[in-house]
Amino acid sequence: MQITAQDWLVLQLSGNSPSALGVVTALQFSPTLLFTLYGGKLADRFDKRRVLMIANCAYITLATVMGILVVSGAVQLWHVFLFAGLWGCVSPFEMPARQSFVSEMVGRELLPNALAINSAVFNSARVIGPAIGGVVIFLVDTGPAFLVNAASYAGPLFALSRMVPAELHRDGVSLRSAAEARVRDGLRYVWGRADLLVPMTMILITGLLAFNFGLTLPLLAKNVFHTNSASFGLLSTSLAIGALGGALAGSVRRKRPSGWLVLGAAIVFGAVETLTAFAPTMPIAIALLVPTGFTMIFFVQAANQRVQMGTSAEFRGRVMGLYTLVFMGTTPIGAPLVGWCATVFGPRSAIWIGSLGSLLAAAVMLTIELRRHGVRLRVRRNPVRVYLAPRPGYVPSAVDAEPVPQRV
Repeated sequence: MQITAQDWLVLQLSGNSPSALGVVTALQFSPTLLFTLYGGKLADRFDKRRVLMIANCAYITLATVMGILVVSGAVQLWHVFLFAGLWGCVSPFEMPARQSFVSEMVGRELLPNALAINSAVFNSARVIGPAIGGVVIFLVDTGPAFLVNAASYAGPLFALSRMVPAELHRDGVSLRSAAEARVRDGLRYVWGRADLLVPMTMILITGLLAFNFGLTLPLLAKNVFHTNSASFGLLSTSLAIGALGGALAGSVRRKRPSGWLVLGAAIVFGAVETLTAFAPTMPIAIALLVPTGFTMIFFVQAANQRVQMGTSAEFRGRVMGLYTLVFMGTTPIGAPLVGWCATVFGPRSAIWIGSLGSLLAAAVMLTIELRRHGVRLRVRRNPVRVYLAPRPGYVPSAVDAEPVPQRV
């Protein structure tokens, strides 16, 4: 909700400048690019609960100060830039700790379901929040949106303070020394795991090119359909409805999703987002954003579960730090690029260039995986079914330890 208010405020203060919107987004996410791997190391070394409490206190302070500046009318564009940068300095330490903390709250037998629920909540909030933000901005303007967000952090702080550390499932991994929790060991661990590299690569590319709805939807509402914040809220709400459906669809999963599922979901998402970019009218755009949100969150959730469920507990903080880096850390690069495309080629290009790039990357990655596993895609009629068939003459190698499903 706060990011939505921030982006709308930037457009108001800059005269609807896409470039200014790209700059503030880059400032907010640049620290992620710099500090997330170190944040993952700290998550493996220190008490994740305390790290989260400190981060939430910082969030409350920043959001409150910004809300007061906006409500008082004293806010200027450089205030928003500074606030975005400070906010971004907290996120690289909070996100890896939060994602890896799930494994400490439940036992191993409940971890798959807990990861599914956590991913559903996290990814739904990323899309539902902007929808609520659009409504709040329309009703009471941007300043109260910052203050409401500041108040919302009291909930997590209270919940974390009431947890009993002795009842957490830590297995002693959070007590390791700094020398035993090195960043390069986490990178080496991921590099040697093809099953982790594939979803992380897809998250990297789609995060860079196609996950910029916080920037593209305001441009679509103001610069393409020439509507107000209420219509922007409708666009965000449609994306949120689809996202909630995708999150619920993935939350029933009880085992680790396959790499084929991750790649298939990425391809469908790229195709649907491309259609959304060329929506001729506001109602059609609203309708297309529902399947866009569904496929986006279904893909992200499958990738997240595949990475977390395939990672050893002692490396989970650093692996999730790397995951956060490729997911959120590409935004400082992608946001200015998207803003530049919108300025030069029009607002719609900010969507379709990214979606086509992601679609192409998914197709290339799928081709590589098909060759690595020695299989081919086949389509059967009556009923329609897409399945994997062995390639004639292929001899499996040691890297193909994961069984290939009979249908996708």
